[in-house]
Amino acid sequence: MAEQERPQAHESAAGRAIRVLLVDDHQVVRRGLRTFLEVQDDIEVVGEAADGDEGVARTEELRPDVVLMDVKMPGMDGVEALRRLRELANPAKVLIVTSFTEQRTVVPALRAGAAGYVYKDVDPDALAGAIRSVHAGHVLLQPEVAGALLSQDESGGAQGRGGSLTEREREVLGLIADGRSNREIARALVLSEKTVKTHVSNILMKLDLADRTQAALWAVRHGVAG
Repeated sequence: MAEQERPQAHESAAGRAIRVLLVDDHQVVRRGLRTFLEVQDDIEVVGEAADGDEGVARTEELRPDVVLMDVKMPGMDGVEALRRLRELANPAKVLIVTSFTEQRTVVPALRAGAAGYVYKDVDPDALAGAIRSVHAGHVLLQPEVAGALLSQDESGGAQGRGGSLTEREREVLGLIADGRSNREIARALVLSEKTVKTHVSNILMKLDLADRTQAALWAVRHGVAG
C-alpha cells in the first residue's frame, strides 16, 4: 500500500500549488520523487499509489492536477490506467515517468492519453519543469517518439475531416502542434481563453480525436503549422 498523502498543502506566490499524485510500484522511487518535489514552492504531492488500479482510484479521490505515472507495474499497468482515466473523463494531466527508453513502451502510453513522458534519471529541475509544462497544457513529445507515432496510420476516420475545420480552428490547431497552451494560444490570437477552449473542443469533435496529443500529431501529419 502506498504512503498516505500529505495533510498540509503548499501555496505558490502565483496561487494554488500544482497538485501531484505519484503512481509507481517502487516505494524508493516514490520517496525520491516526493523528497525532491516537496521543496518546490509551487508543487504539492497530494498522495501516492503503488499500481495502476490504485492510481485510478486515488486520482478520482484526490483530483490532482498532474499524475506522475510509471508504465510497467504489476496488475493494472500505466497504459491501462490511462485508458481508465480517459473513460472516466478525468481532467488530470498524466506525465509518464519511466526507465524504459524503447518506443514500444512509450508510444502506447501516449496513444492512451499521456501528455508526455520523462525518464527516471531526468534532472530534477527538468522534472519540475515538465510538471509545470503539462499542467499549463503543453504536450511533451521528443522528436523520435513523435516520428514513431507519425509513422503509423492512426488517423482513421479523421483523415478526410480537416476540411470541416474553420480557418480559426486551423490556426488554433497549428498552435497546438507547436506545443502552445490554451493561454498562450489566446494571447497569440487575441482571444479569450474560454473561446480557445471552445475551439479546441470543436477541433477534437470534428476530427474524432481524444486529446491534444492526438490533435498535435494530426496537425503535423497533415501539414497544419502554427
